[in-house]
Amino acid sequence: MMRLPPFKYLPSRSVADAVKYMSDHGSDAMLVAGGTDLYPNLKRRQFEPKVLVGLRGVRELAGVRPADGGLTIGAGTTLTRVATHPDVRRDYPALATAAGLVSSPQLRNMGTIGGNVCVDTRCNYYNQSHAWRKAIGFCMKKDGDICLVAPGSPRCWAVSSSDTAPVLWSLGASVRLVGPDGERVIPISALYRDDGIEYLGKRRDEVLTDIVLPPADGWKSAYLKLRRRGSFDFPVLGVAVAVRLDGDVVRDARIALGAVASTPRESTEAARLLVGERLTIDVITRVADRAAAPSKPLDNTDFTHPYRKKMTRVFVGRALRQIAGLPESGGSSEEIA
Repeated sequence: MMRLPPFKYLPSRSVADAVKYMSDHGSDAMLVAGGTDLYPNLKRRQFEPKVLVGLRGVRELAGVRPADGGLTIGAGTTLTRVATHPDVRRDYPALATAAGLVSSPQLRNMGTIGGNVCVDTRCNYYNQSHAWRKAIGFCMKKDGDICLVAPGSPRCWAVSSSDTAPVLWSLGASVRLVGPDGERVIPISALYRDDGIEYLGKRRDEVLTDIVLPPADGWKSAYLKLRRRGSFDFPVLGVAVAVRLDGDVVRDARIALGAVASTPRESTEAARLLVGERLTIDVITRVADRAAAPSKPLDNTDFTHPYRKKMTRVFVGRALRQIAGLPESGGSSEEIA
């Protein structure tokens, strides 16, 4: 049986409490809300903090609120609440879908959207027990000094595994961070770094408090996820597409890919090809082919990386057909072709 390591738990009653605790304890402290990913990682000794700063009791972090024509979602809002909230389902359906596809119902009832946005990167060589990792000599993400996926590389290639991150990226969302120096709001694209270890652009003593969604006027969105099982599994590919329509003509578009790199990847060139076009089969096929270019999967998650590259093109096409109201070209969104 894997057991949690010893740590001191500091329950916060406000964001100010959490910021102070994190500032006081520095690199010895970590934040925890739902803990659905953190606690298993602690058991595997992937993290060994001396202090956990609890966010569960911070009421101001929970809830979905209208704001400036869009929505503000507290980082402590459960994934179940996000997936079932009527305003999210109506105006940001891709986000409701993504939140509803995270793990299992039990974990979505505990896990928070802030936790999923900040979830640790994953790799077949890293997400194993301490004994397993010790037997192969550890990797640079924890306790070792080389990347076992690419031994000649100076960096870690662990994969971004958030379902909600690529969707929020495609929706043009921002995040609010609060730290000892005050508050700042940044685009969600600025929250991520293309590094398997230092994958977040927020400081350790900052608390993610809110996700801010812009008005959904004219935008339609879709999210598709590839995984081996129909529940529980992390994505090995996530495709988020958002399109702003004027009648049946595309005026703006964003395509974001998850689980194909250490950060969500935006297919900007493919999205640009959509602007000024109608969502016909020919246009969708051309855009889907181009959208696969930023997808650079490595052999460090489930399925082969050539297959995941191929499915990027397939899933972008399916997402665009879904938005256009066109029939799929066969199979469901999670079919293993």
